[in-house]
Amino acid sequence: MHLPDGLVSAPICAAGFGLTGLATWLSLRSIHRQPNPTAGVPKAALLTAAFFVASSIHIPLPPTSLHLILNGLLGAVLGAYAFPAVLVGLFLQAVMFGHGGLTTLGLNALVMGLPAIAAAQLFKLHSRFSKHRWAILLFAFLAGAIGVGLSTLLFATLTIAFLPAGLDVATERAAILGLLVTNLPLMLIEGIFTALLIGFLQRVKPELVPAIDSRS
Repeated sequence: MHLPDGLVSAPICAAGFGLTGLATWLSLRSIHRQPNPTAGVPKAALLTAAFFVASSIHIPLPPTSLHLILNGLLGAVLGAYAFPAVLVGLFLQAVMFGHGGLTTLGLNALVMGLPAIAAAQLFKLHSRFSKHRWAILLFAFLAGAIGVGLSTLLFATLTIAFLPAGLDVATERAAILGLLVTNLPLMLIEGIFTALLIGFLQRVKPELVPAIDSRS
């Protein structure tokens, strides 16, 4: 679920870089406002590596296969660090695996990074039910699922809106619709995985997830 080089025009790619630069600046400003801005760097590096490797783990789903995204997990665990982590991970995927492209890196960062930010904000809502462990697991599941779901919708919207004139529009739209349908199970898988991991961290190392109240 990466936009490749050549799929969209240069002005759209430039706009993507501009918006990604703004989102990165806002994220870094939020990080610098924290009491210890560097405290989350090792955790961010670890999850960036996980995000990078996840694209090589394919889940068979005939007639195609899917790969993990984990942007919802990054949002829930990293908070403000999530967007820069996604950006770095996508750059490494483009350079080393050929997933996506360098000219579309800005757009791909928006497709993956904005849902990560949304997932971070969604996960924080569990604090309204801080005395209930189920709330953390529920909102962790929703964060993981929403991360994939929003990314899929953004990808489909950009692809349909900016299809090159030479392509068969009907065929491409059918393929995109197929992607939307096949990503529904992936939402469930990533939601469950995120909930299990957050639940584990809550028990053994709650300080690794700043949004978790360690007293819950």
